[in-house]
Amino acid sequence: MAREVTAYLCDIIDACASIASILTDISIETYVEMREKRSAVEREFIVIGEAVSIMAKFWPERFKHLSDGQKIIGFRNILTHNYASVDHETVYETALEDVPKLRRECVELLRESQDVVKDGP
Repeated sequence: MAREVTAYLCDIIDACASIASILTDISIETYVEMREKRSAVEREFIVIGEAVSIMAKFWPERFKHLSDGQKIIGFRNILTHNYASVDHETVYETALEDVPKLRRECVELLRESQDVVKDGP
């Protein structure tokens, strides 16, 4: 059975929360030194990128409300296919600066999606 857009939005929101939790009280120096932290954050970014990619394909009207949708997909592709060139400081900064905005956008889209379900088409 196919998943609904709300499931992908929840995946993104959960991954954003996980990134925030992983990086709580973690300096850039600690992040760069701790492979398990880097791996966990990168995995969550891959989940986010995959969910955003699926939204772009099947729900373009929702995807267009993600201000950095194409960049997110590109970031996922770099993490997945060009992992040797990943700059850990860029990942860390992206996590701190861009993830909260993405989470807010997805929470708003989720609210709108749930209102549509409640109110009907």
